Amino acid sequence: MGRVTVRRPVVRVREHGVDRRPDALAAEEPLEIRIEGKPLAVTMRTPGHDVELAHGFLLTEGVITSADDISTARYCDSVDDTGRNTYNVLDLALAPGVAPPDDSVERRFYTTSSCGVCGKASLDAVRTRTVFSPADDPVTIPADVLFGLPDALRAAQKVFDSTGGLHGAGLFRADGTLLAVREDVGRHNAVDKVVGHALLSGAVPAAGTVLMVSGRASFELTQKAVMAGIPALAAVSAPSSLAAEMAEDAGMTLVGFLRGRSMNIYAGASRVTGIEAQTR
Repeated sequence: MGRVTVRRPVVRVREHGVDRRPDALAAEEPLEIRIEGKPLAVTMRTPGHDVELAHGFLLTEGVITSADDISTARYCDSVDDTGRNTYNVLDLALAPGVAPPDDSVERRFYTTSSCGVCGKASLDAVRTRTVFSPADDPVTIPADVLFGLPDALRAAQKVFDSTGGLHGAGLFRADGTLLAVREDVGRHNAVDKVVGHALLSGAVPAAGTVLMVSGRASFELTQKAVMAGIPALAAVSAPSSLAAEMAEDAGMTLVGFLRGRSMNIYAGASRVTGIEAQTR
């Protein structure tokens, strides 16, 4: 798995004794994203799928709308004390005619693994407008499909099995077919990687899909789904009030507490089929 995991010694204390053994930890390293040499953002991420992450980040920030808006992406200017490339700086060049990001996208501080919006230059810039409206997507999603998504996502989280320390994001078709899954120490990075994969695959706007996340549905994750034209976001935990408000305003379906055979639908319930008999 390379730098996705790191082996560290650990002292294990159990009821019947203490032992020492190596343990696998999820790797966390900084990634600096540059646009034509100018630093734009630094995010703490699990290395891997960095080009997808950068494309997803730029799409969900409203800087680009297609993969063709980026002409090149290359690692540069980051070496360790032995002179080897750390692959922690990624420089992207915009295609001719694509406007550079304005100052509202630039992070005044680094982005942590727990929060992708922290340090935004202006909170007014958080409500980025999308060119791919989820409200226009006529897809419907069977409740039985939704009930199966948490287990399908968990089964695809290979690094989580060895570390127990990564968030997962999966993009599914409305029939439950898995299109892509990504893991990261940051839930927003996992979503950016999935969105970037869809973008580079020519699948944005991501019509007829469901984004399943392993944690809570924050405002930022909801915005990222909206920006990619994803019509439904489902989470195993709770959404925030602002996430529910944004989903409703954008015409997106938002599902929380998706566990076993139960869920709460906070917006866009008309897309979910197979629940009418249970509605009272």
